[in-house]
Amino acid sequence: MDLLRTEDGIAKYYTVNPGSAFADGLHEYLASVVGQNVLTWKEATRRSFQLAISCAVHPSMRRLDAPLMVMPHGAGYNRLVSESTGDATSPAGLSRRELVHHGKVVPTTIGLSHHDQLATLFRTCPEAVPRAEVIGDWCCQRIKDSEGQRDWYRERLGVTDGRRLVVVHSTWSEHSLLGRHPRLPLDLVTALPADEFAVAAVFHPNVWARHSWPTVLERLRKPMEAGLMVIPPQEGWRAAVVASDWVVGDHGSTTFYSAAAERLTLLATTGIEELDPASPAAVFGRTAPALDPEGDLHAQLLRAERDHDPGVLRPVIDSQLADVDKSGELTQRRLYEFLSHRGVVLPRHPPDPSPVPDPEPERGRPPTAYEVSGTVRADGSVEVRRWPMVAGRQEQERGFYAVAAESPHALWAQSADVVARTVAVAEPTPPEWCVSQAPKRPGAAVLVARIDEASAVVRLRGLLFEARTVRPWGGRQPDLDPLLLGAAVNLWLMHGRSGAELTKGMVVRTGQRTTRVAFTRPVDDRVGSVRGAS
Repeated sequence: MDLLRTEDGIAKYYTVNPGSAFADGLHEYLASVVGQNVLTWKEATRRSFQLAISCAVHPSMRRLDAPLMVMPHGAGYNRLVSESTGDATSPAGLSRRELVHHGKVVPTTIGLSHHDQLATLFRTCPEAVPRAEVIGDWCCQRIKDSEGQRDWYRERLGVTDGRRLVVVHSTWSEHSLLGRHPRLPLDLVTALPADEFAVAAVFHPNVWARHSWPTVLERLRKPMEAGLMVIPPQEGWRAAVVASDWVVGDHGSTTFYSAAAERLTLLATTGIEELDPASPAAVFGRTAPALDPEGDLHAQLLRAERDHDPGVLRPVIDSQLADVDKSGELTQRRLYEFLSHRGVVLPRHPPDPSPVPDPEPERGRPPTAYEVSGTVRADGSVEVRRWPMVAGRQEQERGFYAVAAESPHALWAQSADVVARTVAVAEPTPPEWCVSQAPKRPGAAVLVARIDEASAVVRLRGLLFEARTVRPWGGRQPDLDPLLLGAAVNLWLMHGRSGAELTKGMVVRTGQRTTRVAFTRPVDDRVGSVRGAS
């Protein structure tokens, strides 16, 4: 709709036509976005307009007093929805039942994203072919225009310091990723090392409409507690595509767009049961690499990265999306043709690049407990891997526990080798907290209390240190996660190193990221009472 410029004297209104099982809340959502310009269906059908635009076609639209232009619903026309089409062979949006009423084609223009869709339309509704026009895919073009914002989006998602982003995409229906593998978001977020990967989820708006916002978030409570970010259905999924490194998806359009953006794409399910077998989406399902949800997820991602060749899927992508770089121009030109008789002049220049808005994910609190493994390398650096702990999912022992003092799971803290207070502004002071907790947590080899974003107090048996990250030349001051610090120190001790050696400094490795940490002992006359108590 932004291709229709208000400065050209165009007034834009919105309405929701009857007939969708997923329309609940849509009217209210539109009102929250565009304000007073939302009409009831009754109001919309009583007024006259120069143009009506729809992202899907439905027989009720014949009641509008306006020429109708329908757009592809997502990336092309692929899905078989017999409830809408009335048959089992026509893809939704191109069936005679949707396009024709009493022998007359309802839309004035049927927008296609590729020339090959003309052949499909000729098969399903030949009388509508003269109304078809290839306009490309403005949504795909906007994703391409947003590539320069990738670092910006990743920062908003917290994917910095060498972490990489896996985005889980699911359409709706029983054949979708969520329909077939509802545990996959939780399995991914608990299978991937937390300091090397972040996981976000994008679900089709119909998922939210069918189950409601509170219900979806309730079902995602455990994965969100383990670090899963959830992208709201209204906006942010396109930015997540741009920000992603891997995409795990299904036959939904967002997965297809991700592959079009040359993101490393794996399919957890193909949805082939509800696709036109001749459609590019079906070919995509047969061609794209698969992910086995029951297998080693971490190993599969790394293997897919090694084997990735974006050229494999390029022919499939190109058979669905044509003229992507000109999509905005083609679509805008056709829209303005409807208005030319009212003196509305097509803009002289094509639409400017239109990067998509920033993502604003729903997040839970950061994980409060991790399983940890690692080693001290030959160069003295400490390599750490952490996996978030989720109640009821300790299926394999990976190593020791590092648990936040704020964790509600008291049994984990009692079994932990590392306990850390992660809140900076708290009483008592970090040194006092470490000393006071020592007799209460005899099983903990390392206690840590945050001072600020870059420093913490560390207590070993009989020793107190202040730890602070070392800012590299030309770089920013690295953050210091108290639980990660405690885990690194415990690995240091487990591999035969002494606490006294920490004053020489430590290098902590998490994946490709390295952080240098300096340790200092307290001055006697400044914390003598604390040292005496320890």
